[in-house]
Amino acid sequence: MKYQVKYSLLLVCLIINTALIYAQQPNLVKYVNTLQGTNSKFELSWGNTYPTVALPFGMNTWSAQTGRNGDGWKYQYFLDSIRGFQQVHQCSSWTNDYNVFSLMPVTGKLVVSDVERSARFSHQNEIAKPNYYSVKFNNGITTEIAPTERSAHLRFSFPKKQNAYVVLDGYTKMSSVKIIPEERKIVGWVYNGYFVDSSLKSYFVVQFDQPIVAYGTWENVNNATTANNQQDEGKGIGAYIQFKPGSIVQAKVTSSYISPEQAQTALDNELGKYKTLDETKAAAYTIWNDVLNKILVEGGTEEEKATFYSCLFRASLFSRMFYEIDKSGKPYYRSPYDSKVHEGYMYTDNGFWDTFRGELPLHNILYPTMQGRYMQALLAAQQQCGWLPSWSFPRETGGMLGNHAISILTDAWVKGIRTFSPDSALKAYLHEATNKGPWGGANGRAGWKDYYSLGYVAFPQSSGSTSQTLEYAYDDWCGYHLADLTNNSFYKEVFSRQLYNYKNVYDSVTGFMRGRGEDGKWTADFDPYKWGGPYTEGNAWHWQWSVFHDIEGLMKLMGGEEKFSQKLDAVWTEPNTVNVGYYGSMIHEMKEMQLINMGQYAHGNQPIQHMIYLYDYCRQPWKTQQHIREVMDKIYNATPNGLPGDDDQGQTSSWYVLSAMGFYSVCPGTDQYAIGSPVFNKITLTLENGNKFIIEATHNSKSNVYIQSASLNGKEYTHNYITHADITSGGTLHFEMSNTPNKERGIGDEDKPFSLSK
Repeated sequence: MKYQVKYSLLLVCLIINTALIYAQQPNLVKYVNTLQGTNSKFELSWGNTYPTVALPFGMNTWSAQTGRNGDGWKYQYFLDSIRGFQQVHQCSSWTNDYNVFSLMPVTGKLVVSDVERSARFSHQNEIAKPNYYSVKFNNGITTEIAPTERSAHLRFSFPKKQNAYVVLDGYTKMSSVKIIPEERKIVGWVYNGYFVDSSLKSYFVVQFDQPIVAYGTWENVNNATTANNQQDEGKGIGAYIQFKPGSIVQAKVTSSYISPEQAQTALDNELGKYKTLDETKAAAYTIWNDVLNKILVEGGTEEEKATFYSCLFRASLFSRMFYEIDKSGKPYYRSPYDSKVHEGYMYTDNGFWDTFRGELPLHNILYPTMQGRYMQALLAAQQQCGWLPSWSFPRETGGMLGNHAISILTDAWVKGIRTFSPDSALKAYLHEATNKGPWGGANGRAGWKDYYSLGYVAFPQSSGSTSQTLEYAYDDWCGYHLADLTNNSFYKEVFSRQLYNYKNVYDSVTGFMRGRGEDGKWTADFDPYKWGGPYTEGNAWHWQWSVFHDIEGLMKLMGGEEKFSQKLDAVWTEPNTVNVGYYGSMIHEMKEMQLINMGQYAHGNQPIQHMIYLYDYCRQPWKTQQHIREVMDKIYNATPNGLPGDDDQGQTSSWYVLSAMGFYSVCPGTDQYAIGSPVFNKITLTLENGNKFIIEATHNSKSNVYIQSASLNGKEYTHNYITHADITSGGTLHFEMSNTPNKERGIGDEDKPFSLSK
């Protein structure tokens, strides 16, 4: 009898195990190449990314370092040597990084400088995945990294019988180290970066698993070493540790902005249960695979899947957590704005001029709980520094233009994320819109007095004036819309007066948005190919379309649907001519537009990225479908050259993720997404609320890019948009695809997406 019981139990276990195997999610991590977009340099961007090793939105991330300390291009694919492995927070090559330190294994003679210690490698000996990075140097050392949210597990495998050193580099500016040999540990802090208050130190802990046999400190100004010194502080101070020859050394590493004690708490909480790097790697794999499986794509090529999931990875890194978890499990943070410790959540490292367009709307679909916390954090940041963030890194930098925090808040509210006070948001935005802050052009509102008195920002009084006018009008619509939705008559009246200010910079003679002086005269020597001046990082062709909230009004301004569609067509048929204009020489955005060779379409920068979808507004949706697929196929892939221009904290990647699913957020702040043409035969979105939204595209292929017919939950669907509620309620959006356009579908007035004038 006992044998029968044992057999029955064994059979049950086998059945359960088999069920678990079949219930496992597909391995989507395998498709991600974190080297996508890394073959970049100052003159030409293919993404300006680095091979990030991180968990989604992790506070601390890691990367191999090919550049010198302080170089914004920390990893460039065309280089063949690595100088270190950095804890990084960089969101843009152009703004550099902050609170960085690095570790580097060294064999043979002890060398400490980032030049001498660099080791050559081949990409054939490199693995770059979200949950794991590995490289074997030509000198025989292998380095591996696996992440948690605030910590990382590293492993250095040294050649047998060869000397084994690990060098800690304090990077730029000030640092402090203390070596505790008996605990196999280094502790200390670093302070570096352009936009970091000196009180915001990053306190680190490095815990080794092997005995330390020798040690010392060094400084990276003159690269002088001091043997047997346990502690030092100053500019570029670092440490070196020696282990037994041929050692395999594991290091658990973390840091905290709050205190050394909190750094140790994070290390214990996040890595205490993992004895080996392989365990940390496996846990990180599970987390990433869960995230990637939020969007399961079927059909398409393996290359298209690699592009999609590499982009989804990039779209899930920013904004970065800036909060920490105390011993009782509660979130708290040291504010980058007032340097005080607060309870709750904080996020940072995001430039809203880039990400309000696609990345943050994508997050509202995939990560609504996080977005709810983020909206609270935006208003907390405003209270702590007096201004809504526009580009935090980690404190407010004021980078670029516009006041797009209101777009992000309104978009969240419209989509059911209502974790914040709309009155507080509107009050903060009114202050933003009627003042100029002490930092960059997007801190407050540059040219705000002209904007209200003249109805536009004057040029040359404000550089980028036309761009500013267009984006201010959109932001004011967002403020108006949030006030309208929440029955706030005061703010609704205040912002209603500026909704159509975009009309004041349209010149009907040339047919373009133009610069205009305080006297009302148009800026002389107009050339639509001329970059800069009234236009930020673009020309008249690129900025014609930035009337997100009122495409119908823009269309009427330009002479109606036919002339509007002709102008859209002309973007593609115009030569890819560049007049360097006010810049005086070629900048990377110009070169990138020329390289993709699609007329004046400049996808490598944000202002024109929504323009393809505007055919949905003028009864020609098949042109959106054709151009969307062409752009995705031509200028995106999963290689080091796989992203056009700057990825900009995931915006360019998010554009691909949304567009590959078949829709895009042309006007954040509405509940609508304009429809394009999905890349895959079937896409299943698994939402936080448990619902699934399925997008089917029967007969889809590289040639069958046109929508012949559509149905939503079994009913015929002709609209050129879907709503956020359509997605979150779950259901099926079905497309029948063909290689010829259906010019009778999506042409009714009711099929157009939202416009204020409509």
